[in-house]
Amino acid sequence: MITFDHITKAYGDNLALDDLNLTIESGEIFGLIGHNGAGKTTTISLLTSIIEATEGHILVDNLTLAEHRDEIKKRIAYVPDSPDIFLNLTAFEYWHFLGKVYDVPKEDVDQRIGTLSTLFDMTARQYEPIDSFSHGMRQKTIIIGALIPNPDIWILDEPLTGLDPQASFDLKQMMKEHARGGNTVLFSTHVLSVAEQLCDRIGILRKGRLIFVGSLEELKSQYPDKDLETIYLELAGRQQEKVGEEA
Repeated sequence: MITFDHITKAYGDNLALDDLNLTIESGEIFGLIGHNGAGKTTTISLLTSIIEATEGHILVDNLTLAEHRDEIKKRIAYVPDSPDIFLNLTAFEYWHFLGKVYDVPKEDVDQRIGTLSTLFDMTARQYEPIDSFSHGMRQKTIIIGALIPNPDIWILDEPLTGLDPQASFDLKQMMKEHARGGNTVLFSTHVLSVAEQLCDRIGILRKGRLIFVGSLEELKSQYPDKDLETIYLELAGRQQEKVGEEA
């Protein structure tokens, strides 16, 4: 279980997150939804210890992140929103590097590389530098690297961006299987149809504030005469801004 307890992240006078209170249960796929700048990547960056909160606490299974950072980081697989990292390494070198970081035995790393590189059609290119890859291949490389340690918490920031349809399907199936095993998947997306396919619950962020938490069925039941896109835009888009200006 992951808990964001009154989390605020400020950059000067700008609040990237404003008093976020959210609990993500073990065994669920939770989707963060919102426009660019809504706070999705900030939320993920706080949980992955890339940045620190200005106020509040993050807990993982009742362990405070600030006090158990190294222990919690070992439990997290992270796919960032950009795959343009470690470009001078080959894919194979990058995967083994992550295996060492997570203390995964070499034989297990080799076995998982074999399985995952075959699944994502990367076997023939694994000894080439990441810099030579297309965006989609870089994305596959980062996803494979994140999954090699196979920790219980998967945190994926726009993970499907750039993937071909087969790779996208395979990753979604893996996300479902991981959650069915009692583990946690937290991911961000702009694509409402993906959230509808995958998520047990979603959280909608707007300008750093959490404006809805629940299942998509619960959300749609509140607006029975509207489609999902219209509901979302009324909550988080420019239509809501106009309503606020008129009020």
